[in-house]
Amino acid sequence: MLRTARLAALALLVSFTIACQPAPPAAPAAGATPAIDRDLLDVTVARLHQLYDTKTYTVTQVVQWHLDRIDRYNDVYGAIEQVYRTDALAEAARQDAAATGAAGGAASRGALWGVPIVIKANTSIAGKVTTAGWAGFTKPGHELVAPKDATIVAKFKAAGAIILGHTNMPDLANSDTNRSTSFGRTGNAYDVRFSPGGSSGGTVTAVAANFAVLGNGTDTGNSIRMPAATSALVGVYPTRGLVSIAGIAPLDWLLDNTGPIARTTDDAAIALAVMTGADALDARTAEAPADAQAGPFAPALGAATLKGKRFAVPAFILAGDGVPFHGIPADVPPAAAETLRTAANMPLTPATREVFLRAVEQLRSAGATVIIDNAVLPVDFARTASRVATYAYMRDGTERFLGTFGPPAYRSADAYLAAVGAPLFTSSIGTEDHFRLLGGVRIDQRLFATDPEAERDYHAPRRATLAAYLGTMDRLTLDGYVYPAIQMPPPDETMPQDGRLSEGPHSATSWVNMIGVPAIVVPAGTYPDGLPFGLEFSGRPWRDGDLLGIARAWEQVGARRVPPTLVDRGLLPTTPARVK
Repeated sequence: MLRTARLAALALLVSFTIACQPAPPAAPAAGATPAIDRDLLDVTVARLHQLYDTKTYTVTQVVQWHLDRIDRYNDVYGAIEQVYRTDALAEAARQDAAATGAAGGAASRGALWGVPIVIKANTSIAGKVTTAGWAGFTKPGHELVAPKDATIVAKFKAAGAIILGHTNMPDLANSDTNRSTSFGRTGNAYDVRFSPGGSSGGTVTAVAANFAVLGNGTDTGNSIRMPAATSALVGVYPTRGLVSIAGIAPLDWLLDNTGPIARTTDDAAIALAVMTGADALDARTAEAPADAQAGPFAPALGAATLKGKRFAVPAFILAGDGVPFHGIPADVPPAAAETLRTAANMPLTPATREVFLRAVEQLRSAGATVIIDNAVLPVDFARTASRVATYAYMRDGTERFLGTFGPPAYRSADAYLAAVGAPLFTSSIGTEDHFRLLGGVRIDQRLFATDPEAERDYHAPRRATLAAYLGTMDRLTLDGYVYPAIQMPPPDETMPQDGRLSEGPHSATSWVNMIGVPAIVVPAGTYPDGLPFGLEFSGRPWRDGDLLGIARAWEQVGARRVPPTLVDRGLLPTTPARVK
């Protein structure tokens, strides 16, 4: 009876909303582009709200337009793993009905009211399966159905955003490209044969392809910033602690972060302001000082300028000096540690160096000073950062997540093993031999809060790395650092990369995660083949607004984003049948 009553109420709400909707736009002449296509392609949050205020479109029409694009193109590009069509349309109908009521004015709306968004598949949405890209969380009868929303999802919903679906990602975010065992491959919106990067490649392709206005990504070593760079988008890695990661299935919880992915800095700033705030489920959010810039960010964006700004280019990035993922514990002797570190070296390709240096000249032409000097964060910085070791605490992070956001059948790694008869994904419990056996040292899993080695392996080298980063900023009176977001162009995934199946593009930016400073990627031109290049800026912790202002100033002088031309047939099989 209760279900019947709810369905009847929903039907009445939808009928009322349809009756109150303006007439749909007139059909275009043969061969003409429909007005709604022109209005909504690359639409911004501000422009979308104008279209709502003038009653040009209803929320339902906007949501349906985005769902239609998903229906037409997602089988080719594989960006969205689960489409929440019924929920999205019901929420759109509810918002349309509310907009016609006495309290339906713009002043009562949240910052993302009526804005279609997507959520990365490792981020919990109440009642939905958190696949995190891994088939192990989709086993029939053992699905990881989220008992409640991740903190940022609750904030998005409260701000009026409409969630269209969960985006594809590699298993537990553990890859630089975007292939998952739960769904398949995601292609680059600019050319489906090429990688969109990982692990937020699903969100990136969805936003670039106009399947949604914006979305969230997660970033453990580059996974917001590197994918954003492949697809001419803005990707924000906030100061760690500005935004809660509670409810996000971890890769490495001491390095993990979440932030917005959008087509403009303004939209990214709006989304970031929605996402920020203290959260009892994430202790790092309690570290925010009273003067942390947490939004709204309009003052910083309005004052945006590059004139007089000072930046420096980290020398170790141009040299391709490596910082191994998860770091190297103090027990590994120096000689062995250096061997491991140099094995992670990643040269900057000539094509990337060329397009980066063009961007540097654009910065200088806009009135900024850009220092390129071998003394700016040299190889010693990479060596120090490499000692921020986190692999011993992988299982600890997984247990924390499952304890609150796991299903009743398994709230721990052991419970998963007992329920399913197979262990959790190897990175989730720290059983990858190439990480746990380093330089003759075995890394056993430990609890971070009580581990006596945490000071030596994590806290002390992290402080030293942050001190070197900030000390150089102070010495050179810098506003930030600037560097390529990726060391290479996006690879063609129909071709071998380094003699084997492509593992995606790679970056030299995991040090950002190790010290938790804010960073942002912005579109900065294209390679000769037309694929995008992304420029990354990093700044001072808790000054995220200043960094957004720099990015917005760059948008005024840098290359304009050109939306991709999509195809509705692909040369490659990408995904299995969509989950409706």
